[in-house]
Amino acid sequence: MKVALLGPIAWRTPPRAYGPWEQVVSLLAEGLVARGVDVTLFASLDSVTAAHLDGVVARPYNEDTSYDGRIWEALHVAQCFQRSAEFDLVHNNLDWLPLTMSGFCQARLVTTVHGFCSPSILPAYQRARSAFVSISDADRGPGIDYAATIYHGIDVEQFPFQPSPGDSLVAFGRIHPDKGTADAIRIARAAGRRLLIGGPVHDERYHAEEVLPEIDGEQIVYLGNIGPAQRADVLGDAAALLHPIGFAEPFGLSVVEAMTCGTPVVAYPLGSMPEIVDPGVTGYLAGSVEEAVEVLDDVIKLDRHAVRGRAVSRFSADRMVEDYLGLYTRLLR
Repeated sequence: MKVALLGPIAWRTPPRAYGPWEQVVSLLAEGLVARGVDVTLFASLDSVTAAHLDGVVARPYNEDTSYDGRIWEALHVAQCFQRSAEFDLVHNNLDWLPLTMSGFCQARLVTTVHGFCSPSILPAYQRARSAFVSISDADRGPGIDYAATIYHGIDVEQFPFQPSPGDSLVAFGRIHPDKGTADAIRIARAAGRRLLIGGPVHDERYHAEEVLPEIDGEQIVYLGNIGPAQRADVLGDAAALLHPIGFAEPFGLSVVEAMTCGTPVVAYPLGSMPEIVDPGVTGYLAGSVEEAVEVLDDVIKLDRHAVRGRAVSRFSADRMVEDYLGLYTRLLR
């Protein structure tokens, strides 16, 4: 089987720090190669992979601002589709843009929807010649015929089990109202616990008005946009992960990463969270700051061995790769 993985070029694959789509594509590429699949990864040319690497940008456009992302993403897609006759299947991980050009793809096309963002993009989906994969049942957009739901997987070895955590709480993700950073701070202050925050600033005004004034370097600490190795240490050392999101999150990699370390989760029950968090096993769902504070003691008492066991069985990269390989085989019959 010859597969082209069309990845994003916003960040390197795998990402140096933030870059959830790139992280998933990297794990999929390496897992497929390990299973004997002939894979060509279309990504930024500084990417690191065991697959064949092709692309048009030397560096990702979020790291090299000389690239206009709109222009180079289009050229990136064109490069892949120009070579598409060489492959049995092209797996699109670049959202709607390749769908507008799907008529030029000469191989079977499958698209993973890494978060359905708006009904306004439906025309691109409805006119495309592609099979579609959702990353959670909650994230299925209207009017799209999905071939499967395949949950993201992570490298479980990169997030080792930590049986003896500290007392701090942690919040990971973009500093943005969607991720509820300010609510995480409110929960920590009400519970009288230290909070460590990690992730890039994606909303400057929100950060300046609701997050930055609360950061004191003692009870509320901002760690910056940290990479996977440090992220594993911080997540594993935490008593619990706070995930008080303000939107219907499609998946939530930081939730799965925390659970793989054995760290339980308190999340708001929006989007995929009822699918990802098993109440009473890997965490609890809470509908407000007050409810989160109420369940926090129970969350911290959960069996961390059971938290990790459930996370590994449901969200390993191996499981994700096998699911995609099964889908590819089915689509090519």
